[in-house]
Amino acid sequence: MIEQTVSRNEIYHGKIINVRVDDALDNYGKPIRREVVEHPGGVGVLAIDDEGNALLIRQFRYGVGEVVLEIPAGKLEPGEDPLTCGKRELTEETGYEASDWEDLGEILPTPAYDAERIHIYLARNLTFRGVHLDENECIALDRVDLSAAVRRVLSNEITDGKTQIALMKAWLKNR
Repeated sequence: MIEQTVSRNEIYHGKIINVRVDDALDNYGKPIRREVVEHPGGVGVLAIDDEGNALLIRQFRYGVGEVVLEIPAGKLEPGEDPLTCGKRELTEETGYEASDWEDLGEILPTPAYDAERIHIYLARNLTFRGVHLDENECIALDRVDLSAAVRRVLSNEITDGKTQIALMKAWLKNR
């Protein structure tokens, strides 16, 4: 059940993603072509405050053309440890640091054509330090009770995949 790569041809090299077209052989040795989005990976952080609220952010996402409610997240730098990235992104986007971190695993958002892997963490015991947004970021912070956030996932009000998975995992772990 493994396809074998014969050749790779990069057709786009960007700041966040690269796109390539591979010639490969399928399981039966028949030639096929695969389009692949290369992404360095990312980290998402579900921060829960002392009152049981999830710290979620609202920001406009150009790809879907709408404001999305999601967990703080960001792109891994080359060779960067995912936890280090998560700590940076949490502080940059919410202004909070956490003293307790739990690894909730890794997800593959769209593995059919995208090589991105997202590491998910749960962060607790928060201390406010001040927001440090990246240039061009416009973010609003929402505090949402974890149970209410789960209901919003189930009613399709929260549609971001990494956020849905983080909320559901945290909720199931704490039942």
